[in-house]
Amino acid sequence: MKFAVIVFPGSNCDVDMYHAIADELGEEVEYVWHDEDNLDHFDAILLPGGFSYGDYLRSGAIARFSKVMAAVKQAAEAGKPVLGVCNGFQILLEAGLLPGAMRRNQGLKFICRPVQLVVENNETMFTSAYNKGEVITIPIAHGEGNYYCDEQTLQRLVENRQIVFRYHGENPNGSLADIAGIVNERGNVLGMMPHPERAVDALLGSADGLKLFRSIVNYWRETHVVTA
Repeated sequence: MKFAVIVFPGSNCDVDMYHAIADELGEEVEYVWHDEDNLDHFDAILLPGGFSYGDYLRSGAIARFSKVMAAVKQAAEAGKPVLGVCNGFQILLEAGLLPGAMRRNQGLKFICRPVQLVVENNETMFTSAYNKGEVITIPIAHGEGNYYCDEQTLQRLVENRQIVFRYHGENPNGSLADIAGIVNERGNVLGMMPHPERAVDALLGSADGLKLFRSIVNYWRETHVVTA
């Protein structure tokens, strides 16, 4: 399986993402610059955190127009796993690949610390290695993680089981319904504010994020298994 880590001007979690895939997961991975237009030879697409284009207009608002985003949309339409973390989540929202929008944290401060999440849906290609209701520890690092959507959208998210992760015990940013991560209706595009790539080894304080990447690999192997 081959992963692509999309790199925008201002990405700063691309190296962490690359390390998680190459060194902890043991799978093939390449950096892909934002002006590439073809992702056909990759099996999964990862949009890392950071401050694409400096977030000068609005988080992710400029990156959504990058040349590579047309290829990301094609990959999503083809059913490939697409994961956006933090700024990557914001870009997916701005690009319309996920519903809703992101606002500044309720306390108007940048927050960087471990938080607890509860796995709401473990029947996705990103969460099959978790147990439903499992409480995991994943770090956050953002100033705009206050997820918001209108009432009708929230109802659809609940009915379609698109809310994958919620904050547990404490909501650090004021997000609607304690939402920390959602998938699209098809289930192959996940956006989440916490950083699973920073929780892939006990030395980092938690290895709970590694199960997310293992879930993607398990899904890919089950989907592409070749029988004689």
